[in-house]
Amino acid sequence: MNTKNDDANAPEVRLDISRAVRKGIGEVVYCPGKSDGQLISIAEELRSKRASMAFSRMTPPQAELIRDGEPPLVYDSVSRLGYIRFGVPSESCAIAVLTAGSSDVPAAEEAAGIAEFNGARVKKFFDVGVAGLHRLLEIVPELADVGAVIVAAGMDGALPSVVAGLVPCIVIGLPTSVGYGAAKGGYAALNSMLSSCSPGLVVVNIDNGVGAGLSAVIAARKGKILELE
Repeated sequence: MNTKNDDANAPEVRLDISRAVRKGIGEVVYCPGKSDGQLISIAEELRSKRASMAFSRMTPPQAELIRDGEPPLVYDSVSRLGYIRFGVPSESCAIAVLTAGSSDVPAAEEAAGIAEFNGARVKKFFDVGVAGLHRLLEIVPELADVGAVIVAAGMDGALPSVVAGLVPCIVIGLPTSVGYGAAKGGYAALNSMLSSCSPGLVVVNIDNGVGAGLSAVIAARKGKILELE
């Protein structure tokens, strides 16, 4: 699907409108680097085709560009997610999203938001890091009925390993670029998670809440395709 834009020097945008049919998840438009003309053209194409799509790392000015229309853009400034949605996805799975600290919340909210957009029921438990392990132990019973757990952590990135040792489902480690000098913008957390011996822990890229959320939905849904009500 080709979408023209009003910037003669910008490349075409080819929207993957059928992804929801093939994968059971909608396409996500990564907003950084997109011109205003591209975003406007994308929104016009989506609305004309009645195709749902999310927008990641969207700034408030970008959201204002395409907010008006039918349906209107819904935007959250914490997760920096926007979406245009036709129909409400039926609930296909349940996941949980945890953070080690409150500074990890933006990445976690990105993961939670994209999972909800794709039909997941999301439980959120923030600020349950290993510096106060009792906080995690208090919420472990709440994780018994979910199909996947996302754990966002920066600094030493220890929390996903601990969680993976306590729950039976897959755990997706989401390293964040949080921490002082030696944390190196999330690389310390990434390396810690990748080096974990806890079974069932897999890891996405630094601050990649979208990747974590989509992976959790696919894992927890167990092959069920997204349906709209």
